[in-house]
Amino acid sequence: MHLILSRKGFDSSAGGCPSPIFPDGSLYALPIPDRASGIRYGDLHFREHGIGALVEDLTRGGITAHCGAHLDPDMHADALPRQRGWKPLLGQTGAAQGHLRRQGIQPGDLFLFFGLFRPVERSGGRWRFVKSEPARHILWGWLSVGDILKVDHLQAGDIPWARYHPHFEIGPDAANTLYIAGDRLRRQGRGKTLPAAGIFPYTAPGLSLTHPSSPRPTAWRLPHFFFPEGGRTPLSYHLKPERWSREQSGDAHCNLQCAARGQEFVLNTGEYPEVMPWITNLVTGYGTACGI
Repeated sequence: MHLILSRKGFDSSAGGCPSPIFPDGSLYALPIPDRASGIRYGDLHFREHGIGALVEDLTRGGITAHCGAHLDPDMHADALPRQRGWKPLLGQTGAAQGHLRRQGIQPGDLFLFFGLFRPVERSGGRWRFVKSEPARHILWGWLSVGDILKVDHLQAGDIPWARYHPHFEIGPDAANTLYIAGDRLRRQGRGKTLPAAGIFPYTAPGLSLTHPSSPRPTAWRLPHFFFPEGGRTPLSYHLKPERWSREQSGDAHCNLQCAARGQEFVLNTGEYPEVMPWITNLVTGYGTACGI
């Protein structure tokens, strides 16, 4: 199985700011702007929060409720009215899809989504970022691939429940690809089934990728078994040895200077067998299944 650490949501280049961590610790990965999308920020809701007003506040009016939102990956079942048969899904194209294709991504592989997040607070009736809190990379969801579909190959009656998705607005594009959630992630002991897709609704130390003592979100601290040694292939985009180092305070973690560019970082779990128990602990400890 391949694990794909997949960067999704607002950041300094797409959207212009981090996604919010609300005062109760809940996370919401803001979909990036997309002029071609038929979905508006004002159409979206997260719990009691209207995303249109939230985006206007956090971008200081740079993005309004009337702007198009690239709702991708689409993981929140209650974000929009759904047709029967809806499943969580991710679209990809361009260089990022080329990388996934070259890495041999197939059904059964797992996307683990992360994004740039920063705490927010209400002040004067508006949302704003907490000045004393830095932005950091945090895991916010997962999707185990069930089907991989080329949009250009779909017939008019195929997957009608997905036709709202912004990747159907791209136009002819041979690389335009949909990754649709499967039925389950894997079997755990005693036959327990793990959900194929879901979100991590609240922040927790175990979900943070950024080193807790670093002000730079790309300075990551990972479990020690991610360290590429003994001839194992490193996480893609991170092949240079100087990006990696051991934690000096013990062997529970390793450090990684994460690539500033790139969306999809791929790891072959066959070379890193410790990854699956770690994923299982994340899903069972922090996850909430999507409505599939």
